[in-house]
Amino acid sequence: MHLRIKKQKIQEVLSKIQNIVEKKSMMAILNHFLIDVTEDAVFILATDLETAVKQPLEAEIIETGKACIPARKFYEIVRELDENIEIKLSEQWIKIQSGRSNFRLATLDYSEFPVWPQIGDAIKINLSRDFLLTAIENTIYASGEADARYVLNGLLLHIKKSSEFSIVGTDGHRLAHFKVMIENINLVEEEKKIILSKKSLNELKKFLSDTNTVSLYIGRTHVMCEIDGVSFLTRMIEGTYPDYESVIPKNNDKIAIVDKNSLIASLKRVSVLSREKQNAVKTEWDKDLLVLSSSDPEIGEARDEITIDYSGDPFIIGFNARYIIEALERITSDKAKITMSEEDRAIYITDAETSSSLYECVVMPLRL
Repeated sequence: MHLRIKKQKIQEVLSKIQNIVEKKSMMAILNHFLIDVTEDAVFILATDLETAVKQPLEAEIIETGKACIPARKFYEIVRELDENIEIKLSEQWIKIQSGRSNFRLATLDYSEFPVWPQIGDAIKINLSRDFLLTAIENTIYASGEADARYVLNGLLLHIKKSSEFSIVGTDGHRLAHFKVMIENINLVEEEKKIILSKKSLNELKKFLSDTNTVSLYIGRTHVMCEIDGVSFLTRMIEGTYPDYESVIPKNNDKIAIVDKNSLIASLKRVSVLSREKQNAVKTEWDKDLLVLSSSDPEIGEARDEITIDYSGDPFIIGFNARYIIEALERITSDKAKITMSEEDRAIYITDAETSSSLYECVVMPLRL
């Protein structure tokens, strides 16, 4: 194997696989990436056995071959080199030369690298880059962190035969849902429900910056995205996701229209003196006014108020301020619609203006 390459090209490719490559794996091969040089193409492959990615690499091919190269050290070397880099495999060593700089790294046998999973018969759906990226960003914040209920550590992709495509994230205390209608969805079954890990979707976001269309292939155990020559494959999480549609309130009678940025700013001010663990903030809703307050017996108290448009009886309810802030930050217009019913029931947050997509969030209250 022998090739010449520009630093910018290989550095960009390597930067996107650093979190996929296992750094502390018991399997040494997972600390490596596979470079596959054929007569007319070069590919970089990386995997952690849950997620795998195959990226094309623009290079001048001198000799074909394969090698498994230590991912972290190779990346660190490339970052320090000049523009023109030459890479050559000699027995079990990869030689790297740039200007007067020379490096040599030990490689592993490429035959030990995990085989690329076969997705088998799959349903193909073409999605816009904007939809997929927005849907992930608007829901992944609400998913769980190391939750014992493993399905909550991922996002649900729910595709209905009616061409409705939803992505949902929840940690049991809040739920975020993003929905849009997709044309030409051809499902064999009535619907598809797929759970993908938070880590894999965070990695997928890195590959969505320079494309317009994404082809999504849904197999029996894996999902693959094809993005401008990049193949991104991830294993589905087994299990049953909570029935999110039954959690979303439908008949809340207390309705407020608020300026999104004013409420975010107020919550940030008041939560400075809230108890750190829960970020608890008390909210008092009335006809034209929302009063926010917090207190910590050992530190002090805070109070703030903003003007709102509210219909309903006067109402008091407590929240984790961070949950409300994160929900509001995903709203695209200046106004948010917030509906409530009782002090121990979840509140509903959505965009006050309608659009072709729907973003909605449900947040459970705190006891005051």
